[in-house]
Amino acid sequence: MTTILIVPGLHGSGEQHWQTWFEKQLRNTKRVEQTNWSEPHLPRWAGAVRREIDHAIGEVWIVAHSFGCLATAHAATEFPERIAGVLFVAPADPDKFSVASTLPTTRFAFPSIMVATTNDPWMRLTKAVYWADLWGSHLINIGAAGHVNPDSGFGPWPEGLEIFEQLRRSYANLPLGSLVSP
Repeated sequence: MTTILIVPGLHGSGEQHWQTWFEKQLRNTKRVEQTNWSEPHLPRWAGAVRREIDHAIGEVWIVAHSFGCLATAHAATEFPERIAGVLFVAPADPDKFSVASTLPTTRFAFPSIMVATTNDPWMRLTKAVYWADLWGSHLINIGAAGHVNPDSGFGPWPEGLEIFEQLRRSYANLPLGSLVSP
């Protein structure tokens, strides 16, 4: 059994958002809900991610966007044996929320891909490269695509779904936690 957690960013992901579209395309998805979508409080948001990972059945794949990427990164280090992989899409810059010092600065024990753009108003590409490098995430630069949200033209996003499926196929046969260096 597999669980796919959808972790939205600020204001959640509405009906037109690609994450909502992903939920309709994929089986066994569960959206991580926040008590206040307008207040980006990292410990509280990460706590919601932790609870969903803890209650998930089977291996856990995570698809995170924007501030949801920060909450996922913050929570994920506690569950290396449960998480099969993470797709980080257009992460928010941790410095904009004064939370950089609370995020992991070492390679994750699970595979991850970070999708970034050249013109994201929430995180410069150079910063995305920095965080992807720290976390051991494979970075995919999709060009001038804004914040990868409905405002920048991303409702249904088949290319994003293919990136997620490639992540899943590439690491499907690895034992969980196998990317940890001794």
